[in-house]
Amino acid sequence: MNQVVLTACIAEASALRYTPAGLPALDFRLEHESEIEEAGQKRQVKVAVKAVAFGSLAETLVRQPIGSPWRFSGFLATPRNGKHPVLHVQSFS
Repeated sequence: MNQVVLTACIAEASALRYTPAGLPALDFRLEHESEIEEAGQKRQVKVAVKAVAFGSLAETLVRQPIGSPWRFSGFLATPRNGKHPVLHVQSFS
């Protein structure tokens, strides 16, 4: 199963674009910071993740302020011309 849930802040967002099929798309970057226990030790965790959203979700996300925290759900996929996975956001709250 490929399912990701991440609480993160919107760190930056590009302008809303449209796919060749006319679907709204938004490329953005998320940042997460937390403390988690691993092997009995507390660990500071920081991560930046590239993300993308399509359709009405992209239109809603582009209106959210930079720095605003959300809970994002989606899946990971590697773009055809890329090496690193991108979080495809399917919902946020």
